[in-house]
Amino acid sequence: MAGETSTTMSAKRAREVLGAGPLAGPAELRRAFREAAKRAHPDRKGGDAERFREVVEAYHILQTAPAPRDRVSQPPATVARPMAASPTLAVPPLIAMTGGKVEHRLPDGRRVKIDLPPGMRAGDTVRAGNAELEVAIRGDGEMMVRGDDLWITVKIEPRLLAEGGRIGVETPLGRRVVWLTKKAGERGLIRLVGQGLPSRGRHRQGHLFLRLAADSVTSDSAARAQLRRFAAAWAA
Repeated sequence: MAGETSTTMSAKRAREVLGAGPLAGPAELRRAFREAAKRAHPDRKGGDAERFREVVEAYHILQTAPAPRDRVSQPPATVARPMAASPTLAVPPLIAMTGGKVEHRLPDGRRVKIDLPPGMRAGDTVRAGNAELEVAIRGDGEMMVRGDDLWITVKIEPRLLAEGGRIGVETPLGRRVVWLTKKAGERGLIRLVGQGLPSRGRHRQGHLFLRLAADSVTSDSAARAQLRRFAAAWAA
């Protein structure tokens, strides 16, 4: 029937109408909608009323559609420690990454130091005396291990998060200079391929994820410096 509005557009079709990828988040969808609506608006040259209606419908559908499952989901700031049936050996993320010595108290009360190789994973087992211990990697929210990957929270100047730019980050492998895109700033996440936990036995080489957080201290300092410059110029 003429003039009938279709209400059966699928989420896949809606993304095609907007030109948005399957993993586009809310901010990317808004940008895609604005661009598509601008091109299709009937008041513009080359615009079309039916295509504009389709763009609006597509955006409404995607606003209510379930969020797409990303290839990477960020772990929580703190990770619950599961109860293990066998005695556990608590290993910090940095030792899991680079290897080193950890201290452990045996059932008889003696304390021993255990030398671990690089690339330990949760669930691996090691021997200490006559005891077999299951590795439990205990992060603190700022640094944690998830599977084969190492996650580090880094503080970034708010301006760089919004605009992007080059940043220097201290990692267990040394200082890394990476380029922060606006998209990465919006997501608050950068992945450095192949720079996580090293491969070991059946475990693959992991990645390093930088979880970005606004550095309020840097922001406050910059604001105070700007205020001082303004006050000095005003008093001159």
